[in-house]
Formats: sequence, C-alpha cells, structure tokens
Amino acid sequence: MKKLSFILLLIGLGQGLNAQYISSVMVPDTTVAMIADSNDYAIQLANTITAEDLESHLSILASDLFEGRETGEPGNEMAANYIAEHFDKLGLPKVGLENTYFQQVSFNKTGWNTNEMVINGNKYKHLWDYMSFATMNDELPNFSPNEVIFLGFGIDDPKYSDYKGNNVEGKVIMINKGEPLNKDSISYITGTKAFSDWNDNVWKKLEVAQTKGAKMVLVIENELKQFLDKNRRFLVSPSLRLGDGSTSDKKYANHAYISSTMAKDIIGGKAKKIKRWRKKNTKKGKACDIKLKPTVNMNLTKNIDVISGQNVMGFIEGTDLKDEIVVVSAHYDHLGKRGPDVFNGADDNGSGTSTVLELAEALAKAKAEGNGPGRSVLCLLVTGEEKGLLGSEYYAENPVYPIENTVVNVNIDMVGRTDKKYEDNPNYIYVIGSDRLSSELHTINERINQNYSQILMDYKYNDENDPNRYYFRSDHYNFAKKGIPAIFFFSGVHKDYHRPSDTVDKILFPKMEKIGRHIFHLIWDLANRDERIEVDGEVKQD
Repeated sequence: MKKLSFILLLIGLGQGLNAQYISSVMVPDTTVAMIADSNDYAIQLANTITAEDLESHLSILASDLFEGRETGEPGNEMAANYIAEHFDKLGLPKVGLENTYFQQVSFNKTGWNTNEMVINGNKYKHLWDYMSFATMNDELPNFSPNEVIFLGFGIDDPKYSDYKGNNVEGKVIMINKGEPLNKDSISYITGTKAFSDWNDNVWKKLEVAQTKGAKMVLVIENELKQFLDKNRRFLVSPSLRLGDGSTSDKKYANHAYISSTMAKDIIGGKAKKIKRWRKKNTKKGKACDIKLKPTVNMNLTKNIDVISGQNVMGFIEGTDLKDEIVVVSAHYDHLGKRGPDVFNGADDNGSGTSTVLELAEALAKAKAEGNGPGRSVLCLLVTGEEKGLLGSEYYAENPVYPIENTVVNVNIDMVGRTDKKYEDNPNYIYVIGSDRLSSELHTINERINQNYSQILMDYKYNDENDPNRYYFRSDHYNFAKKGIPAIFFFSGVHKDYHRPSDTVDKILFPKMEKIGRHIFHLIWDLANRDERIEVDGEVKQD
C-alpha cells in the first residue's frame, strides 16, 4: 500500500504540477481485500442500496409522465411529491413548511415581451445578430440614446483605465472583450504575457459599468454564433431568478452582446479613428473614449411571472451530535419539454436523485433500529439547478438548520453513465472539490474507497484550471461559498447530455449501486466520527 501511494503521488505531481488542487487518478490497491464482513453494520446498511431499487425510482422520475421535471412546471411538482411520499413511507419527520417535507422557493419567471434594436434604420434580430438575458437587464421601452461611447475594453484598473476622465452616467457604451496588449503580447495590466482577470471576465466589466452609472453596455462578441450555442439552455425558455421580482439588487449594468456587423454599423464613419486608437493602444496603452453618433432605437420590455417551487427535505435526526448536520444533495429538476420532445434527464439528474432516495432509506433503517448516526443527516433534493443552482442557493441563504452547524455537503449529480474516457471501464467516478476546503475530507474519502469500494477515482475536473469549471456548476458550490467542505460525485458528460435521448434504458444500474454504496460509507463515517472534519482551505469564488 505504501508503494502504491508513492506511485500515486508521482502521478499527481506529474499531472497537476501547476494546479493547486489534486488532479490525478486514485487507483485503488486491488491486491488488498475490501472489508466484506456481513456482521459489519455499515455494510448491512449499504447493501440495502440495490440496482433494482434504483431502477424502480428512476423509471418513475425519468418517465414521460413527469415531462422532464422543469422547475415551475407540473412535472417538477409531481417529482417533488414523489420524493416527499418516499420520505413519508420511511417515517421521516416533516421538517418543512406547514408540516410538509417542502421548503418553498419563490422564483420570478422572466422573459422578453419585446426585444428590438434598430441601428441607422437597420433592424437587427435578437438571438441572431445580438443577445441579451432578460433576467440581467432592466426594461428599456422606446429608448433612443443620442450617442454611443466606444470605451475600448471597458476596464477600470489602477494600471489601465478606459474610464479615466470620462463620465458615462446615463450613457450607452460599447466595449471589446479582452484587455490591452502591446506588440509583444505583454499585458499593460499584468506586465507579463499572462492575462489579467479582466481578459475573460465580462461580468467584472459590467459590474464596473453599473457603478459608473452606464445606462447600457454593448459588448462586441466576434463569435456570436458560438456564444449563442453555449448559452442555448438559458435562451430556449424564460429564465428564473430567486424572489418574487418585487425588489432588485442589480449588480451588473444593462447589457447586450452584439455581432461585429452591428458594431460596424454603430461605428459608421468613425472606423478610421478607432483603427488609429487601436494602434496607439498597442504602442502606448492609450485608453479610448470615442463618441459615436448612430441613430439607435431600442425597445426592451419583459414579462415577469411569480411561480413557486420546492426543495424537498428528508431529515434523519442524529443522536449525541444531532445539532451538527451532514447535507446530502442532488437536484431533481431537468429541462422539461420542447414541443413534443421530453428531456427525461435520466442521468441528469434522475440518477443522483434516485441515489439520495436510497441513501435516505438506509439511514432511516438505521434510525428505526435504534442505531442512527451520531450527527443528523439532511437529504436535500433541490429544484432550479438547471436555472442557475437556484434551489441550493436558496437553501444556503435560508437554511432550515444553522449553516454554521453544517459540517459537510456530499453532492451527487450524474452518476449513471460513462463518458468517452471510461466507456470500457464503468468502475470509476470523478471526484470534485474534496480537497478544496478540507484535506481531511479528501483523505477520508480515499480511505473509504480503498476499504469498501475500490472504485477508480479521477480528479481530472478538480484541477483549478479545468476549463469546464464543473466545481462551480453543481449545487455543492453554494455550500462551498459558505465555507462548508463539499465533495461532488460525477461520472462525466456523454452524447445524450441535455438531450431528449438521456433516457432510463441507457443507465448502468450496477454502477449506480456501487457508487451509492460508496457514498453511504462516506456519509456514515462523516456522521459518526468523533470530531467534525477540519476546514483548512480557503473559499474561492468563480
């Protein structure tokens, strides 16, 4: 075992030399027998999690009857009721609103009523020539600004500022993505070839524009088609935000992403002047504030409806450490229907939801037999993940149990399939976040794996430089932002991801069984250890 650990350390150093967090692969030592004593109570409980039971749950949750479980739609409510009925059968206490298993979550459903932009008499088409998110913008009915200020990169930094000496209060500004570089590709902000935070963080630029009072920001997007494809799931139906829409804590300026064709129309006869600025910017880092005089007409109005959703809570009260909470989470919502097509979401995330239902059953059995866990366990099935991690955000901001008493979050999202890398070896799982806030959590999970599971654990997506940013894309992140250690189990994406073809017949239930049993052993350890796990990492924002 020590020799294997040394080899694994070398693998980790080789693959993750430039990453702060582990990004290697943990290959268990299969020459050492797993613990398989039938008298081991934890094994007895874990073995109640079966492929047959998982299939039974998932066949209902991912059926056409539930219509893809889209937040705010009847199918989502049906799924919530199914989960609640399961918790009721287990005899779990009703810890939610008005003696239910639900935590009510209010959303405002926002979509464009009218979205029109006309430049110099040329009418441009939303979602073709430009794009704007209804949830991120105020209404601008019949708005006709008298000028547009081309403000270079829209950066306000001590080392470079496009705002210096410029008052943009109430103005429309147009900016480029990226940051200023000299002819040798050296950033004027970092002084090196490394980019600054401004380079690919449009939100940072929009936040500055909001503080400066800009009325509207037009962001030039040279690859608009790819940008539209990337954001397709947020655009095919109205977006949701938390709250009833009666108050606004607007952080970002109104904005739209416009094509280079629109930008040229706005620039008009000032093209040569902007070209000269670009040369000066490359030579000397000169900022920009060119006033443009196009004829612009905008008409942006919205529809806002208030809808209700629910997180579903299955609570297993602990014994001697009952005030401390282990949260086990999965999102039960998916994409719903698009015309006749049902996005069943069997893997995403019917697989995680079904696994949590089985975990709750094993824990309820222990409780009923007088052998419940020391710490309390909250099985939290959240809605609104596909709309922006909204259900978990609501719980983290409005916890039913004190957030300071929450010891850890174990999150399960897509554990029923294989990706291309492991299509010939289903005995694997990607583990994300385990060492980011607690190195102890990481160590515990690997020990549990060696002793009880012997699953290949791949930390590829835990790399801080992972371009997929999966650490920030599932519900554990809302707990991690609060400083709560979180571990995320995920089997990767596949060709059916976010498509109607993500169906039950493609799920690998023996794989789900093995992962579910592993997660049970991890939860059982976390809930019964004498001391809560140590937090020795720092919270990092996306």
